[in-house]
Amino acid sequence: MFERRSLTAPITLGVVMILLVVILMIVWVVGNWLSVQGERASPSVFITILATGSVILAAMLAGVIAYLTLTVKAFNLNRRQSNFIDAVTHELKSPIASLKLYLQTLGRLSVDEQQQKDFHRFMLEDVERLDSLINHLLDTARIDRHQEVETKERIELDDLLAQCSRSACLRHTVSEDTVTLECPAGLIIYSQWVQLEILFRNLIDNAIKYGGTPPEVMVTVKTTEKDQVVVSVIDNGNGIPANQKRKVFGRFVRLGNELERSRTGTGLGLYLVRNVTRSLGGSVQVLDRAEHSGTEFSVTLGGVVRSSSEDACSHQ
Repeated sequence: MFERRSLTAPITLGVVMILLVVILMIVWVVGNWLSVQGERASPSVFITILATGSVILAAMLAGVIAYLTLTVKAFNLNRRQSNFIDAVTHELKSPIASLKLYLQTLGRLSVDEQQQKDFHRFMLEDVERLDSLINHLLDTARIDRHQEVETKERIELDDLLAQCSRSACLRHTVSEDTVTLECPAGLIIYSQWVQLEILFRNLIDNAIKYGGTPPEVMVTVKTTEKDQVVVSVIDNGNGIPANQKRKVFGRFVRLGNELERSRTGTGLGLYLVRNVTRSLGGSVQVLDRAEHSGTEFSVTLGGVVRSSSEDACSHQ
């Protein structure tokens, strides 16, 4: 799946550049014709022609710069799409080849009970890997089509976050203690379950994947006076450079050298986070953690109400 960019901007820019060239040629011809005829036109006429030509020339220069910028963006997008295709191909072929090998081994050789359990565990991990990739692709396709999901519903935020945390821990085969969840009990948000699940599943999954060794992830929930909720997902990884914090939400974007990358992925997770948050009328940002290592993603959403219980709860 590729990014759908509108052709309006480059086509409009091309038409404007052609018109500017035509106008500049007319101004140049008129100026030269007046000079050849030797007419004693007032200085204001020549000043007007000179000023008009200068403005048109400056506009053409700006157009060339804009066109160059569009070209560079198109080149970068093409490179990211190439990396995306390579990543998806690898993500599909590797678990399929692994599953095929395990099934062939089980069918041809006699293995003991412990080996069978190990093979089943490995195959389940491969299936989870395929399921995660397919979910990313399907989620991205739905977001790109701006497909409307079900109407808003009453969601217990702590329950949703706990489910996303357990799912992410299972996917990465780490202990559930890896993710610490702190939130007010009985906090209700009126939103869309599918959208919120995509949002927080990707954030927590990303935090575990790029966390330290071993990974430690904290999810905290706070409310504001404007009936908003702020969900922070914090990991203990290496962090994100300041000049890359906005770039990480782009489509197919994966930081680091493609040849030296050790973690699998398609570069769609944070793209989904940004677009889902926007579709819900919220915002997401990467916060500085000067006194701590790691990365903190902060999501702000509206539509929050509180139940009668205000006691804090923690899930490990």
